[in-house]
Amino acid sequence: MFTKIIAILLAIFQFCTLPVTGLFGRHQIVIDKTKKYQTFEEFGTSSCWWAQTIDDDEMAREIAKKLYSEEEGLGLKIFRYNVGGGEADNPDCRIWDTSRRTESFYVLDEETGEYVYDFTRDANARHVMDYAVEYGAEKIILFCNSPHFSMTKSGHASGGLQEYSSNLPEENYQAFVDYLLTIADWFVAEGYPIYAISPINEPQWSWGSPDWVGQEGCHYEPDETIKLLEMFATEMQKRNSPYKLSGPENGQMNWGYYAYVEKFFESEILNEFCDTYSGHSYWMDSPDALEEKTAVGKKFKEEYPDKKYEMSEWCELPLQIDSTTIDSGLRMAKVIVDDLNLMNAVSWQSWTAVNGDGLLDRDSDGKLIEYNRYYAFKQFTSFIKPGMTRVRIFDILKNKTNMRTVAFIGEENETVIVIVNPDGEEKLKIGGILGEAEIYLTDATHNCEKIYEGEFEKNIVVPEKSIMTICVK
Repeated sequence: MFTKIIAILLAIFQFCTLPVTGLFGRHQIVIDKTKKYQTFEEFGTSSCWWAQTIDDDEMAREIAKKLYSEEEGLGLKIFRYNVGGGEADNPDCRIWDTSRRTESFYVLDEETGEYVYDFTRDANARHVMDYAVEYGAEKIILFCNSPHFSMTKSGHASGGLQEYSSNLPEENYQAFVDYLLTIADWFVAEGYPIYAISPINEPQWSWGSPDWVGQEGCHYEPDETIKLLEMFATEMQKRNSPYKLSGPENGQMNWGYYAYVEKFFESEILNEFCDTYSGHSYWMDSPDALEEKTAVGKKFKEEYPDKKYEMSEWCELPLQIDSTTIDSGLRMAKVIVDDLNLMNAVSWQSWTAVNGDGLLDRDSDGKLIEYNRYYAFKQFTSFIKPGMTRVRIFDILKNKTNMRTVAFIGEENETVIVIVNPDGEEKLKIGGILGEAEIYLTDATHNCEKIYEGEFEKNIVVPEKSIMTICVK
């Protein structure tokens, strides 16, 4: 305790004795390396629903390089692979968007009338995944939006025919468990780095109904969610599965759906078997939602101090901001900082990597383009590395601005600070760190470009509508 107090006092002394005339700006912070929070693990993204459309080898390689290469891309570590519910094979498919119809490994043998596994299928998506692993993906998460359509009540993987009613009958729980574990075990046997399976996606939403069928999905009440996941955990223990159980991927981490969290860890089996809980951050960045996120994050940390939170999916919904503008990157960057600071997220994974609301896309000529979100993400992924620890930031004057900051330290005395400034130019004063610095910037005219190298300067001018990363050694 004495050491921490001395360190804080020295940081504040350094801050207060900076050789400047008057106060430099209204935002003044001190990095307190003595107060440590979560150890960060990795960033990632999802292959849904674009990877199956990439039928060109050169394009598949280019996308994988842009996303997973440390030298030429984002350096992501997690590849989320969608184990589809088979709506591309369903003769009665109701999903109107053909890009959201998935090809399944579980197919009907016309001669025997039985379902068999065919792992030659979904070749395009698997080809992208092969290149992702080649370029640096270290963890693959196999996730399901729905069980296979043949197991459901409605005969569709696009949800039930009644609102807020689970589409998976209880008598088919074990069949779903066996189906997903068989697929996961095949990938393991083929040498893929399968890190986790995630059988459930956003269980609180209705999914389906007679009127709305937009994608594959399956509703589960909290008790149904827990029962199914307990069956997965039990079977994985029997098989000594070399991968984790992830879930249940709430669409929002708020009070309305906190019962999923409580029941998850009330389960003796899941509490013992799972050290993480995964959720999504949709519609959680308005002022009221941020208050709720702050309270939920605090409660989660207090109630489950030995558990980790993974933010496993976010994109802008509905997509209203022009993806080519800095405003789209700022929106994403603010959510990332909030999840790191308020939810203590140990990983952060974006939703569709290649799409209008994603990181990359293809133009009318079929050429790959980078959206502003790509470079906004790079301001984090290129500098906050696995094993780094988040530390406290003191806001000395406690000024209420829209600026967001997050800080991490590495084992080699490296400090990384990411600053998100959604408004006009700000003058920022930083104490608590010394050394050689590099500064990178994304704004309307810079795409994660190095703008400074040299001795760290405590007085920083943060341009309007920008994301700035400061690396100090």
